[in-house]
Amino acid sequence: MIAEAGKAGEKSWSRVELIREAFHYQSRFEGSTMVFKVDFPVTENPGFPFLVKDLALLARTGFRVVIVPGAKEWIDSVLAEYGIVSSYSGSIRITTSQAIPFVEMAAYHVAARYMTGLAGSRVDGAIGNFVRARGLGVLNGLDMEHTGEVDKILTDSLSRALDQGMIPILPCIGYSPAGKPYNVPSDEIALAASGALGAVKLFIVSLSGGLRKGVHAMPDTIETGEEGRVVRLSPQEGEMILAANAASTNAASTNAASGKPEPGTTPGRLEGGRPLEELSLALRASRAGVERVHIVDGREDGAILRELFSNLGSGTMLYTDEYESIRPLRSSDIPVILRLMDPLMRQGILVRRGAEQILEKKADFAVFEIDGSVHACGALHEWGEAQGEIAAVATDPLYADMGLGRRVVGCLVDKARKKGFRRVFVLTTHTQDWFESLGFREAAVDSLPERRRKVYDRERRSKIFALDLEGQQIP
Repeated sequence: MIAEAGKAGEKSWSRVELIREAFHYQSRFEGSTMVFKVDFPVTENPGFPFLVKDLALLARTGFRVVIVPGAKEWIDSVLAEYGIVSSYSGSIRITTSQAIPFVEMAAYHVAARYMTGLAGSRVDGAIGNFVRARGLGVLNGLDMEHTGEVDKILTDSLSRALDQGMIPILPCIGYSPAGKPYNVPSDEIALAASGALGAVKLFIVSLSGGLRKGVHAMPDTIETGEEGRVVRLSPQEGEMILAANAASTNAASTNAASGKPEPGTTPGRLEGGRPLEELSLALRASRAGVERVHIVDGREDGAILRELFSNLGSGTMLYTDEYESIRPLRSSDIPVILRLMDPLMRQGILVRRGAEQILEKKADFAVFEIDGSVHACGALHEWGEAQGEIAAVATDPLYADMGLGRRVVGCLVDKARKKGFRRVFVLTTHTQDWFESLGFREAAVDSLPERRRKVYDRERRSKIFALDLEGQQIP
């Protein structure tokens, strides 16, 4: 792998960068509305009190927080305790007149657990009639009785609570204008609330483990972080993952005609399927106008804060706004890329350059920007004879697993093609294996353009690796 940055001073710089990122996101999203859909098993996890403290902290620091707690598993437990059997139409619970009082009791019990946690953090919660619902009626010949869908989110009431610094909590219960209660899926409430409130973010918090390469089928082009975690996706990439997993998902799906799950499955929770359900919900939210949807693991301490206040995050983000791009260098970027390059220059991996030298060759440089912060760079220098040199490639060490260096090199190769170059080359003392993995092959010093040969440092003894551009693509 291309040396991403040296170890000396790396830890303290990384900590400072994280602080900068936190302030950046604090100022950017302060005052904005964020909806948190939390699956019920998270409330049973030992880390749940800390999750609630983090939500309270966000509310105290100027974020408008809305919680939609899932209650499915607790409802199952309460109904079983009272001897009430739930039947299903596909993955949708048929809530009977006998069951609805117990469903209400279970849903409000879960909501009250959030109230208790928020009170301990001196933040007021508000459980109210925020969801107007209508019945599903008869589906596939089955009377859904007290199972409903969102008719309207009562935004006036929600906004009043938010304006007072409170955290509204929306249980999976909605009411008709006549006061009839309906059991409404919490995923649907979270989606409707996000759209109605103009939320900039929807967080989906569960114990599912999230999307991971090796667990879920996905195209090779999807970038992953540690342990195969999918860090970020565009909606197009999300659709590709759903399509790649469609066969296994369909094979495990419930039998909608009988209203019963297939043997060995739990209604609405397919084998390995909850992350796919979360991705599907995220895609629906993005189509409804939510700029960013975050899927995080509720078992990880501080997962919400790390996902919100750092570029690298802790979960998977689906984004529809402009999030990352490779763009030309600006003069204001020079201190940042010098900081990226400095450990490599001190180790002798990169040739030493100063701000003036970079400014002189400013047009040759490209930077990889993530949400307004530069995390990688590289340059393409022209030497005549239709050849270009790729140089000064450096990456933020925190992003070493994200393939940013490879993507910068790919961009520079594309730039060389557009300029009509027939070949690009690199001079390296330490990173030949990484460049070979990108298709570069060792070449002789004599193959360099004449102008470059004249300034070749024979004491440094750099090896030359070249890539012929006809038909070659960076893998």
